[in-house]
Amino acid sequence: MIAALDHVQLAAPEGAEDLLRAYYAGTLGMTEIPKPPVLAVRGGCWFQAGPVQLHLGVEKDFRPARKAHPGLRVTDIEAYASRLEACGAEVRWDTGLPGHRRFFSHDPVGNRLEFLEPVG
Repeated sequence: MIAALDHVQLAAPEGAEDLLRAYYAGTLGMTEIPKPPVLAVRGGCWFQAGPVQLHLGVEKDFRPARKAHPGLRVTDIEAYASRLEACGAEVRWDTGLPGHRRFFSHDPVGNRLEFLEPVG
């Protein structure tokens, strides 16, 4: 039986690790976690915030995920959106999910990300 979601993997182009670190650690406030040595040689990087892990793996013919995306639950969504905008990220608010405030943004390599907070 499935007990929990372990991580979400997103793709990235070769050599983008510094951009990813600046965004996922710096802008989003996640912590970079070490990849096992056998996987580290493939490039990419992993990040964690609480129980949430995002793995960014190098893909040879990289194309950003424009529709598929992780949904990241946040607290104080207005302040979090302001944080992203202050770091130069575009924030697009969306009202299509009842019971939630949410916005979409993209990481520096073009992957779509959803940020949401339940209302009430």
